[in-house]
Amino acid sequence: MKFNSYFNDIADSYLFAEVAARTAKYAAAHPDKKILRLGIGDVTLPLAPEVIKSLHAAVDDMSAKETFQGYGPYEGYEFLRERIRNYYSSYGVKLALDEIFVSDGAKSDLGNVLDIFSRDNTVLVPDPVYPVYVDTNVMAGRKIIYADATEQNGFLPMPDYSVKADIIYICSPNNPTGAAYTREQLKEWVDYANSLGAVILYDAAYECFISDDRLARSIFTVDGARTCAIEFCSFSKTAGFTGTRCGYTVVPKELTRDGFSANKMWLRRQSTKFNGVPYIVQRGAAAVFTDEGLKEIRANIAYYKNNAKLIAGVMDGLGIKYTGGKNSPYIWLKCPNGMSSWEFFDYLLENAQVVGTPGAGFGRNGEGYFRLTAFGSEEVTREATQRIQKLLKK
Repeated sequence: MKFNSYFNDIADSYLFAEVAARTAKYAAAHPDKKILRLGIGDVTLPLAPEVIKSLHAAVDDMSAKETFQGYGPYEGYEFLRERIRNYYSSYGVKLALDEIFVSDGAKSDLGNVLDIFSRDNTVLVPDPVYPVYVDTNVMAGRKIIYADATEQNGFLPMPDYSVKADIIYICSPNNPTGAAYTREQLKEWVDYANSLGAVILYDAAYECFISDDRLARSIFTVDGARTCAIEFCSFSKTAGFTGTRCGYTVVPKELTRDGFSANKMWLRRQSTKFNGVPYIVQRGAAAVFTDEGLKEIRANIAYYKNNAKLIAGVMDGLGIKYTGGKNSPYIWLKCPNGMSSWEFFDYLLENAQVVGTPGAGFGRNGEGYFRLTAFGSEEVTREATQRIQKLLKK
């Protein structure tokens, strides 16, 4: 018997585990210090009232024989998929019901979808990058190449036709950089993928933060995307489901290669390895897309966007370069005075008791950068930015 030796090729410490370890060590040594966390992108506002009401009603359903639900459809209940389809339709994307698959989150699906691809495929990911894209492919033994996202290209790399790839990861608005592609820019990626016969894995987890009409809410707003893209989205950041767990993946029927249908393969994969999201959770998720639910979650998103505005305002005042903060909950800033990412992490923790995320943990091009998130409370965000401002003014 042998274990999967590719695990030896994964970095020993997951980025956020290292952040947590350093923070815990400092807290143990300084129990009198109040630490403010603007690091990991977990939400802090509670679920919307309309969602809670629907969750309670679903719990009641489970208590009566007439409304009890056991195993649900592998692809998700129709009542939720219909709401998701209508949501896409609201910004011009038409989907068939059987192109929508409900899951326990975008992170899971971004890793699980690799089951339908051969190990021989070459993977193209941006650098800096959300570590899950890299680690899940390392686990599978795939070759990984990188597209440089830098200050010079606004952290939005564009296709290079001299580079050949089979699987392409795009996240927009991006984690960690907060940068977002316009539809015209995504069209170039779609044309590139179609020319190669490649597939784009498009992470749209932060689409709800977009307010600029030039930016794409979905890759399927771009002509040609249905023959080369799979889209992943999540209720985690849209509606605060980080602890409730629900997301959805769109696999268009036109996406075929060598006689294989990605849509049929994904359904087959899910029916083999996944028993669906609980009925109660799906009822809660469906409430997100009611008129009242959308009103409530948009108020929550506005709250986080105001936090981002507070952070961005301090960066502007200090003259620190950054991306994000407008159509994204992330502010990706250049470390002051030439500090490395981890030097700046320690400096902020020790001198202001503020925790962020070192850019170096997201890849080679993240060195010298730092990520702050807007998902804290307004009180914590305001106090943290005041501490940062006071410290860096020195």
